[in-house]
Amino acid sequence: MQKTTSSQRRVEGISGLKPLDEFPGTLAERVYLSLRAAILELVYPPGAPLPKREICETLGVSRSPISEAIARLASDRLVKVVPQAGTFVARFSMADIREAAFIREAIEVAAIRELALKITDAQLVALRRNLKVQEALLIDGDFVGFYQFDLDFHSQLMSCTGYTRLTEFAEIAWVHLRRARQQILPERGRSIVTLGEHLAILEALEARDAMRAEIALRKHLRQLVKVFRQLQRSQPELFDLE
Repeated sequence: MQKTTSSQRRVEGISGLKPLDEFPGTLAERVYLSLRAAILELVYPPGAPLPKREICETLGVSRSPISEAIARLASDRLVKVVPQAGTFVARFSMADIREAAFIREAIEVAAIRELALKITDAQLVALRRNLKVQEALLIDGDFVGFYQFDLDFHSQLMSCTGYTRLTEFAEIAWVHLRRARQQILPERGRSIVTLGEHLAILEALEARDAMRAEIALRKHLRQLVKVFRQLQRSQPELFDLE
C-alpha cells in the first residue's frame, strides 16, 4: 500500500476542505472548524488567498457563515483580512511562535512536575505503547502518522494529570506552533531526535523523578523554536516581516 506524505496530502487537498459533517456544532462553527483544520494542516499555506466563492461552493453554504468563520480566524491570527484586496492565510509569525512556546512550556512543565509524583503504572504503559507506535511509524517513513502520535503523547501527558480542561488550554497555546510544525514534518532526522526526547521524558516519569522529567521536557519543547528559526532563515517568504 503506497503511503501518503504530508506534502502529497497538501497538494491533493488544495481545492477541497473537509466535509462539514465531520465537525460538531452550528453551521458557522462547523465552517470555522473546517477552515481552521485546512489552515493548520497547510491545505491553505501561509500567504494563500481564501476565495469565499470557492469555499462556499465546496462546503455548500452561503457567504454568511463563511464571513463569520473568517472573523473568528482573524481573531485567532490565522488569517488576515486586507480591505479591497481579500482574505489571506496569515504567514508564520516568530513572535506568535515564541509566545505560544512560552505558554505551552509553562503549562506542560507544571503538569509534568505533578504527574511525576502520581503517575500510575497503567498510564506509563499507555505512554510506552504510544512511543512504540511512533517508532514503528518512523521505520515506515510515515511522518504524518508520527506527528499525530507525537500530538497524542503530549495530550496523554496532560490528561494523565486528571485535570479535565488542561489539554484544551494546551491546545490553545499550541495552535501557532502546530501550524508551523506541519511545514517541517518530512524531516527524518528531526523526527528521530524527537522520539529520543520523548523516551527521555517517559524514562524520567518511570523513575518518578520530577526534576529529571522537567529538564527532559524543557529540552524537548525548546528545540522547536530553534527549528523554526532555521526555517525562517531558509524560507523567509513563509514568515511575516518583524
